[in-house]
Amino acid sequence: MDISSAGLRVLRQIAESGSFTAAAARLGYTQSAVSRQAAALERSAGTTLFERRPDGVRLTPAGLTLLRHAHTILASLAAAERELTGTVPRTELVRLGVFLSAGAAILPAALAYLAAADPQITVTTSEGTTPTLTRALRAGSLDLAVLTSRPPHRPFDGDSPRLHVETVADTELVVAVPSTGEFAGRTKVHVDELVDAAWIATPSSSSEPLLGVWPGLPGRPRIVHSARDWLTKLHLVAGGFGVTTVPSRLSPVLPPGVSLLRVDGAPPEIRRVLVARLPGHPTPAITAVTRAITSTALDFPAAAPSRHELRLSHGED
Repeated sequence: MDISSAGLRVLRQIAESGSFTAAAARLGYTQSAVSRQAAALERSAGTTLFERRPDGVRLTPAGLTLLRHAHTILASLAAAERELTGTVPRTELVRLGVFLSAGAAILPAALAYLAAADPQITVTTSEGTTPTLTRALRAGSLDLAVLTSRPPHRPFDGDSPRLHVETVADTELVVAVPSTGEFAGRTKVHVDELVDAAWIATPSSSSEPLLGVWPGLPGRPRIVHSARDWLTKLHLVAGGFGVTTVPSRLSPVLPPGVSLLRVDGAPPEIRRVLVARLPGHPTPAITAVTRAITSTALDFPAAAPSRHELRLSHGED
């Protein structure tokens, strides 16, 4: 096969992005250029590498095989470039992905722990939904990812081999509401009371979940504000502009004016926090970052705090 490094980078980005259009945007190419690279890869490989689907593009088994080799080839090229330019890093790099609320609830403490225990390790981070991070792991753009799942905790994707997954903790999904107004002074809310609530949600698509609305809500939610940033959503709640769902582990970082309520009249929504990586023997740096995450995550409350706890702290998805 005569395959260029540019072609392998396109393959990796398509695997991570899930579409030719998104891959082109991230690589700075036109969509037609990415399509041509994809077609050239398939001609060189002599087989179909990409499965075109209504919800995007996925790699075929042959594409996944080539992707595994692409990881090694591109990593070797990057190492050769560093040696030739004299920029061999003095620290070990781990590329970490975190789901949308883990940045506030888990990441700062884990990085502080790591800085004290293993200062020779450098961590770069990126944020995304669990499906996005799973694709990035498969594509080799991430070394490790903090993901979340709901019961019955099925595999994150259907690709083989399975990701190596380690459970960090379970957390309860609760509703963040303004501390004043109709929910003032309460610790619980019935699900029927939330039917007509104004919801603040994260934008979703056919391949990404809707975050911020109670999963068992009867009827269609009334979404009045859409935002990905957790600080934005919680400050909108504090201002009385709507309600949103949050994992109870966010209670230590709530802004003033926000209370957390458990939901009655519906089964509890438990979210599991996990650390995932590609299968195989991890590097010592990846093991150290995993240990920092699992050690510090235990310091956060697993259940919704009481009103008293919220006052002390000034106050999934």
